Amino acid sequence: MRAIASSPVARKGGGRTVLAVSYGVVCHALFAVAVGSMVVAMYFGMSRSFGRVPAPWSWVANAALLIQFPVVHSLLLTARGRTVLARLAPRGTGATLAPTTYVIVGSLQLIGLFALWTPSGTMWWQADGSALIVMVALYVFAWVLLGKSMLDAGLSLQTGSLGWVALLRGRKLVFPKMPTTGLFRLSRQPIYVAFALTVWTVPTWTPDQLVLALVFTTYCLVGPLLKEARFRRVFGAEFDNYARGVPYWLPLPGRLRGRSGRRCEPPAGRIRISRRQG
Repeated sequence: MRAIASSPVARKGGGRTVLAVSYGVVCHALFAVAVGSMVVAMYFGMSRSFGRVPAPWSWVANAALLIQFPVVHSLLLTARGRTVLARLAPRGTGATLAPTTYVIVGSLQLIGLFALWTPSGTMWWQADGSALIVMVALYVFAWVLLGKSMLDAGLSLQTGSLGWVALLRGRKLVFPKMPTTGLFRLSRQPIYVAFALTVWTVPTWTPDQLVLALVFTTYCLVGPLLKEARFRRVFGAEFDNYARGVPYWLPLPGRLRGRSGRRCEPPAGRIRISRRQG
């Protein structure tokens, strides 16, 4: 990893501070807007948005908005994608700010998807009365579960603060250890499971919401395979040992313990990994 101190920005403490804080403010503001737009848009079954593309082109526009998120989100995790992320910050700071710029790009993608979606105008079902109370409770639970899984995975990495805080302190980037505690004891991909739950527990159903739910659920099932391939390259036997005792997606009886009868838990601690490994 390129040393932060080698950049002109990093040699000036004031310039580094301004850059780091600026990226942090932009990152967290966009993250909050992205989550808020997603919560509200799906609550109403994607029936309320700012998109106004006339039919039949509205479905083409919506398809493009829907596909761009999983495609770009996954490509940015490749070696070439990380190179692109490194270029989205001043020279010498790109590698350190990569986790922050990744969240910025992802947030812009989600804002574009949920703010620019063109509603079909068809309403299939909208909960009311006791059904509304139940669905809202399930919807809130799904989001709480998502927040908990992100916390277990390392909130600084998930929200992008890992990058700008490292730059602010003038330190090299240190990623959290491979998550194995909390919800990661029950599933190797609790973030994706919780994310999928949010799209199926909404109190309003439209054709738009069904398409969104199907595409996002497919992504949540397939996308983690790329992540696990990267984990195997980085952590090797440590990840394989963990994977043998914890199911890929849903917790199943008999899968939470290894062959020896003990829970498969890799050793604790933090690991410093390179830009390639992140």
